[in-house]
Amino acid sequence: MKNKIQFVLSLIFGLLFIFSGAVKLFHLMPAQTDIPETMKKINEAIAAIIWLMPLLGVIEIIGGALFIIKRFRPLAAIVLLPILVGVFLTHLISDPKSLPIVTSVR
Repeated sequence: MKNKIQFVLSLIFGLLFIFSGAVKLFHLMPAQTDIPETMKKINEAIAAIIWLMPLLGVIEIIGGALFIIKRFRPLAAIVLLPILVGVFLTHLISDPKSLPIVTSVR
């Protein structure tokens, strides 16, 4: 029973990152318009680096796929950790009010 629950949670977590990476890689969702001004500036700076968002998308897709397979979960955690830290620090600096949402979703 424990293995089944662990697999389902790993599957959900992996699919979350695969979907998030696909959104970044293929531009599946429009950009949000109701975000704070500091976050808009950060997004514009990130968008100026043309190769960064596709790279993050590929890393998230690979990390999510690795996280689903039990043997590769430690590697996936190492691959995804810099992205998670970057998301956390970006929201901590630009919009601290949204931090509870970020920590619960990501």
